[in-house]
Formats: sequence, C-alpha cells, structure tokens
Amino acid sequence: MAMFEGINWLAVLAAALSAFLLGGLWYGPLFRRAWCRENGIDPDAPPSGHPGKVFGTAFAAALVAATAFAVLLRPEPPLPVALHAGFVAGLAYVAMGFAINYAFAGRSFRLWLIDGGYHTLQFTLYGLILGAWH
Repeated sequence: MAMFEGINWLAVLAAALSAFLLGGLWYGPLFRRAWCRENGIDPDAPPSGHPGKVFGTAFAAALVAATAFAVLLRPEPPLPVALHAGFVAGLAYVAMGFAINYAFAGRSFRLWLIDGGYHTLQFTLYGLILGAWH
C-alpha cells in the first residue's frame, strides 16, 4: 500500500515502545497515587484485569497510534516539524478530546492534567523519534 511506503518501521516500533515506557513512569512512580485517587481506585489494591491483556492492549494501541502518526508525517520528516506535529497532536487532538469527555463525565481537572499530559508527551516523543531517526 502506497501510504506505508518509506515508513521506518523500526522507528515506529521504537515510538510505540517509548509510549509504553513513558506510561510506566507516568502512571507508576510519578502519578500513580494521584491518578488512582482521582479515579476512586485504591492505589494499594492489586490491578484489575489480566496483566497480559492490559499491557497487550496498551502496546497494540500505541503501535497503531505510532503507525498512523508516521503515515501522517510521511518518511523522513524534519525534526522540528515532527516535534511540533507531535506536540500539537497530543495536546490539541488527544488531550482536548479527553477534555470534552471528562467535562461531560464530571471527571476532575487534575485527572485531565494527568491523562492529557501523558498523551501530549506521548505524541511529542513520537515526533522526536520519527523526526530524528532517518
């Protein structure tokens, strides 16, 4: 398929892995307790759901997002363009989409900052990796 022509699949895989690693830090030592508190979850309770399914789904979603972003950027984007596009995609599209949903669901601003901040950094990392790896 023409839209995948020239895509750097190793960079896409690295971008997806970066989201996974960022999520481990973000929702682990950095914001785990605050995120759990805002969601009404006991931070000391064992996680719900089978870890393989949870992490598998998260990685698959990150891989789809990284692939789609690479297709939008096209092969070998200039680093400043890719960084800017990643920041805008994360903040203006993903985080603002969350803001709409969170407003209607009555979720807290603090929870939006945690989740929206993660996705803003996620896509900025995608831009960094896809723009730097030529």
